[in-house]
Formats: sequence, structure tokens, C-alpha cells
Amino acid sequence: MTGEKILCEGNEAVGRGAIYAGCKYFFGYPITPQNEIAEFMARELPQIGGVYVQPEGEGAVAYMLFGGALTGQRVMTATSSPGFSLMQEAISHLAAVEAPAVIVEVMRLGPGAGTGGQQGQTDYRQVTKGGGHGAYRCLVIAPYSAQEIFDFVQLAFYLADKYRIVVIVLTDFILGRVAELIELRRLDFEPLPQKDWALKGKAQKEGRRSCHLSGLVWGGVTGYFSRQLDKYQEIVASETRYQTYKTEGAQLLLVAYGSMARVARDAVDRAQAQGMKVGLLRPITLWPFPKRAIREAGLAAGKVLVVEDSPGELVEDVEVAVGGQVPVHLLNILARHIPGPSGLIYPERVLQEVKALI
Repeated sequence: MTGEKILCEGNEAVGRGAIYAGCKYFFGYPITPQNEIAEFMARELPQIGGVYVQPEGEGAVAYMLFGGALTGQRVMTATSSPGFSLMQEAISHLAAVEAPAVIVEVMRLGPGAGTGGQQGQTDYRQVTKGGGHGAYRCLVIAPYSAQEIFDFVQLAFYLADKYRIVVIVLTDFILGRVAELIELRRLDFEPLPQKDWALKGKAQKEGRRSCHLSGLVWGGVTGYFSRQLDKYQEIVASETRYQTYKTEGAQLLLVAYGSMARVARDAVDRAQAQGMKVGLLRPITLWPFPKRAIREAGLAAGKVLVVEDSPGELVEDVEVAVGGQVPVHLLNILARHIPGPSGLIYPERVLQEVKALI
């Protein structure tokens, strides 16, 4: 289904994508740089019969998300780095009972409480490795444009319901504030099974329930983790996503995600215009991570350059993917044009590194 095109910031695209996905319940607490998402949902949800709730903090937000997910409704929250850290215990519970939910995290520069609204990609390790206790996984999607944010939020709700899993849509300050034309379109997905596990009240289920508040109840420890591992393997096989750009014949492969993928793509265009054979592979799902694609493209190119606005987190997964068979170089947060929190990694700096490596 296609619709009109509007000029839309990335944060607003989150809210619009959620409403198009059928989400009517949003629990949130103010924190920059995602406040525009909460503002949008607080304004728009009551107009469609939905509810916006702002409790006393992010811990309460996450447990409201937990309660809403147990009812089988499409629920979500949005937060930033410190708030996401405060949600980890509840996310562990969500994973244990396999309750589907969507969390949008708009990263800001860490560590600790961070730097308010400034850009950075310093949450990669936390969101891709579980984040909290319990050895669980969250499916993580990383858009790099306002249109992708709009589309991927819809995809996130579908995948959350399909696999009964928490799905994280990971953006950052730059993506949240970028304003671009997006097409308002409702994406079509395959039909989903009925949520017969959901808590719907005694009147509707004759007092019975098939959802337990601890996943360990069913089959004990081994049964629980066996089910989780089977599900994770299915997700890896079916939902790994990535995009390549001008990788044919490349002698250097750039790997970047999110806003840094836009910078890297610009650098690829500049390098190609100067006769250098450079390509880009952009992971779209950060978990499951596109190991095989990166290994094959990296081996074909002979060397890899990871571009990320952090000290070095994505680079660890890239190194594992290539298995030491080709050199992996890193252009990290130290490559910003100024050292402070307002600094950016510009395409010119990436191109400079490309020239040094080629």
C-alpha cells in the first residue's frame, strides 16, 4: 500500500511507523534525544483510541511494557542509552516468558549518563549481546534513513510477534533529527498465528492461562534454553539482513551501520570517482549479525575497514566474521574532526583512511 510523501524527522518516523503497525499502547519517560517520539505518541495515540503512559522512570516503563506484552497487544517504548540500561531487568523477564515487544533506542554518547543530545554509537555491544542477565537475545535492527526507520518499526512489530521476542530498533542522535522525505506506506507481511498464550481475562479464557511468568516453568532449565536456542537458530537462518553497495571488484571493503553507513557510502562514492575500488557492506540486523556475508565480501576484497562512531565495538564482530583471514582496520571515534561531543566523522576523513590503506 502506497501513500503520500511527507517531510519527516527520524524520531517522528518512529511514531508513524508504530501507528501504521497497529500499536496503540506506548509507555515512555522523557530522555534526550528521543523526546520527539514520546511527544508524537502522546499527541497522536488518544486520537486513535490508544494510550500514552508516562510513569516515574524507565524501570517502571519497562515493567509496564512487560505487562502490556503479556496481554498480546502491540506495545512499545522508546528511550536513550541511560534509560535503556535501567530497563534491563524487565527485558530479561520479557525474554524469559517470550513476550513480544518493540523498543526503540536512540543512542547518545556515553559513558554513564552520557552527553545529553549528542551523537555517538557507543551502545552496540550492549544491545547486540543481550544487555542484561539471563543469556537471552534481542533481535536488533539498525536503519540508516528516516524511510527505513518508518519501515523497520513496522517490521519490528511483525518479527516480535512472529518469534515472540523483544525487537530493538537502534538509531542515534543524527538519525533521530535528520529530516527527509518518507513515503507513508503500510507494509504487508505474512499472516501471524493467533496469540492463544496471551492473558485476556477469565471471562474470555474460562479462567485458564497458557502463559507463565517464568519461562523456566516449562521443562525446567534445559527445556527453556533448548527452546530459546532453537528459536535463535531459526532467526539467524531466516532474518539476517544486510545491504551491499559497489562491492563488485572492490579491493577494500568498508563495514558500517546506521548514520556512519551514510558517511561511509559517501566516502565510497568519492573513492570510486577517483578510480579506487572500494565497496560498502551495511549490516541491517546487528543481531543476527551477517557473518557469512561479511566473511565472503571481506575475503574477496582482501582487506576491511570498519567505520564506527565509538571506540571499537562493531569491529569485534567483523574480526570474528573474517576469522583472521584478512586484515581488519578501524576508523573510530578518535577520527572526529574535533575531539569534543559535537565532533563528526566526515566522509573526507574516511576517504583519507581509504587512500592510506589502498
